[in-house]
Amino acid sequence: MSDKTIQFSVRDEHENEVRRILTEVYKALSEKGYNPVSQIVGYLLSEDPTYITTHNNARSLVRRIDRDELLQILVRDYLGIR
Repeated sequence: MSDKTIQFSVRDEHENEVRRILTEVYKALSEKGYNPVSQIVGYLLSEDPTYITTHNNARSLVRRIDRDELLQILVRDYLGIR
């Protein structure tokens, strides 16, 4: 038995959900033959959902994520900031 207390973070849980959604969108774009990184960047820059395929409900999924919040998560992850 450990004396350490496990902390639950709503932020971490939410970021995991964002990661899951983005991974699903990436997979759907790949399956349809698109360059997923390029398509996701196009969506992030323009907020035009037509950059994302409707395959496997990817367009609907990506619209659940606030674009500004996603950009913040991506920059934090890239820089290794928690």
